[in-house]
Amino acid sequence: MRDMGLHGIRRAKSPRTTRSAPKEQCPADLVKRHFSAFRPNELWVADITYVRTMSGWVYVAFVTDVYSRRIVGWQTSTSLYTDLALDALKMGIWQRQREGADLKGLIHHSDRGVQYRAIRYGQAPSDCDAVASVGSKGDSYDNALAEALNSLYKAELIRNHKYLDEHGPWQGIDDVELATAEWVHWFNTVRPHSAIDMHAPVQHEQTCTPPQEDTNTITDIIDNADAQDVGEQTTTNQPQPATAGAR
Repeated sequence: MRDMGLHGIRRAKSPRTTRSAPKEQCPADLVKRHFSAFRPNELWVADITYVRTMSGWVYVAFVTDVYSRRIVGWQTSTSLYTDLALDALKMGIWQRQREGADLKGLIHHSDRGVQYRAIRYGQAPSDCDAVASVGSKGDSYDNALAEALNSLYKAELIRNHKYLDEHGPWQGIDDVELATAEWVHWFNTVRPHSAIDMHAPVQHEQTCTPPQEDTNTITDIIDNADAQDVGEQTTTNQPQPATAGAR
């Protein structure tokens, strides 16, 4: 082949979006591939994907609420620094807290990428009493729901031939960011999802979320029950009057 001036074609390499942190620096996997939740803000999953443009690679970070499949936070960047993932998480926290949600006990699940294990990133969940969880190294199944969202994003927007025929190839971060904003809004408010009874995520949260328990009422019930038990014990321990047959 060399004598004839022939050579094999080389496939383009995709960028490496996950550079794993050391195992000893990672929290436990609290999800164990069980991607289900009973209410919003019980389990979030996060991941980063990439888009090839005419001016270079663009990276996109998503944070998804497992209960409703709603994208609560996202961000685009031309670099893989911690701020990419952190800005997406901060958007999710801001949106939920603006709606009055209490994020205490939320499980935030991701891969072992160094962006997610950075001290600055870990501080954001800690500030709202959320708990970090990570999957094992090099196993996409441990973050399968986040990976599935990346695939939908690529199929429905980035590689959508109808969209590309109308708008042309991706030029850079500006058009990717604008198109992603429009897609996220459509994904959250219009697109039906088979995993949530063909509802859109926002609709599912509005119509199918179980009512939150009134913690004050529960506390009052427990306090009243404790008081009643104490009263019964006090009555039992008091001396009883003697009866006619008593010796």
